[in-house]
Amino acid sequence: MYYLGLDIGSSSIKVALVEITTGKSVGVVQEPEKEMSMFAQKNGWAEQKPDDWWMHSCNAIARLKKQYNISRTQIKGIGISYQMHGLVIVDKEGKPLRKSIIWCDSRAVQIGKDAFTSIGEEKCASSLLNSPANFTASKLKWVKDNEPDIYSNIYKFMLPGDYIAFKFSNTINSTISGLSEGIFWDFKNDTIADFLLEHYGIDKALVPDVVDTFGLQSVVDEKGETDSGIAAGTPIYYRAGDQPNNALSLNVFNPGEVAATGGTSGVVYAVTDNLSGKESTRVNNFAHVNYKQSLPRIGKLLNINGAGIQYRWLLNNLAVDSYDDMNQLASQVPVGSDGVCMLPFGNGAERMLNNMEIGTRLVNLNLNNHQKGHVCRAALEGIAFSFVYGMDILKSDGINIKVMRAGNDNLFRSEIFANTVATLIDQEIEIYNTTGAIGAARAAGLHEGDFDSYGKLVEDNDHVMTFMPFKDKAPYLKAYENWKAELNLKLNNK
Repeated sequence: MYYLGLDIGSSSIKVALVEITTGKSVGVVQEPEKEMSMFAQKNGWAEQKPDDWWMHSCNAIARLKKQYNISRTQIKGIGISYQMHGLVIVDKEGKPLRKSIIWCDSRAVQIGKDAFTSIGEEKCASSLLNSPANFTASKLKWVKDNEPDIYSNIYKFMLPGDYIAFKFSNTINSTISGLSEGIFWDFKNDTIADFLLEHYGIDKALVPDVVDTFGLQSVVDEKGETDSGIAAGTPIYYRAGDQPNNALSLNVFNPGEVAATGGTSGVVYAVTDNLSGKESTRVNNFAHVNYKQSLPRIGKLLNINGAGIQYRWLLNNLAVDSYDDMNQLASQVPVGSDGVCMLPFGNGAERMLNNMEIGTRLVNLNLNNHQKGHVCRAALEGIAFSFVYGMDILKSDGINIKVMRAGNDNLFRSEIFANTVATLIDQEIEIYNTTGAIGAARAAGLHEGDFDSYGKLVEDNDHVMTFMPFKDKAPYLKAYENWKAELNLKLNNK
């Protein structure tokens, strides 16, 4: 028997099957094979059709069942992970009234900034743990202000994962974790953020019903069975945004546990029991998947836009054939890159730098002494230093790092990158080979509450290796201090 997991991304949909008893991944498929399109009517806009997510989900499920000879009745539960911060609005028949305004759409930035000023920083930090910023609530306010005819016909708003669950079950609901990522949750009173709805003039009736993150959320109905090929009556047991779900996939649930990803952008997601919004303008704070009022678990999310995209840019523009070649060149250069220093912030404004857009900077290059290996090492070190810099911000907001776990993705495959981070934070970094879809599938089994067994499933099936911090920390500290000095020069415009 199997659990099914879906990961609803903005570039593709991934669907996974895992065995219930062992947690072992049977297979993962992706739809479409090429990236899904985005609609951008204006600069800074990004929209997708919710029914495209559903179509690709159904196609992926059909492929998965056929490829592994799985019948619909062998799937005993569903878990859903999804791109965070998107807005889906539907009428009384459940039909989308417009395309979804997705996570990377920036049209509501000013709306969120104005709300932060009007409501007040202290109120936002203590109740929302965030600025309203460019999140789902602000996007809904944009629709209200700019598309009043559409707004007047809204029955409910949903997050992307809520919509997929609805298409399976014809039941509309959401979770505290999901509503918190849209900045609809008041942590101080542990209820819907009525004061923000009132500020935006949004009718509370538009908010979906709230269900537990783990548990019987809804069941597949006859229409859902016809579309998806999953038997009617199959329960949906779990739903979470992609970053909380990534942490879950890495067995990160408790205070001091940190999940990291090192893809195009970098993410550090640290769990705490502290309801602090001290760094609410630089760090996002969401209810983690296991949040309860009696046992608060907050995920502090720090994003680094300029991460793997910089290393990919070098791959495309240096005379090298692969990342392995670059890593080999970099390994021939000592710690600190003989003084060459690179700031990796060339992918737009950086929230952790108070939304400054400082670009990538390569400094201290000596044309007589330095080669492309120095540039490769400086790039890896610069990205690693940006992770450490971000974790220093998290520490200032009350995070005490006890363990870091990361996916086996591009940056963490580099020993230079992983060893630099591990040594500077003085923590082991455990590497796991897993995906969001596999994590969502396994999470369907957590409706029974056996979190200890879940951790063993992850350890037994996914653990690849562990990077240990080096005892000789001095050269790494010196290189990091040099990097910070260059960053401060730029931040202070000197």
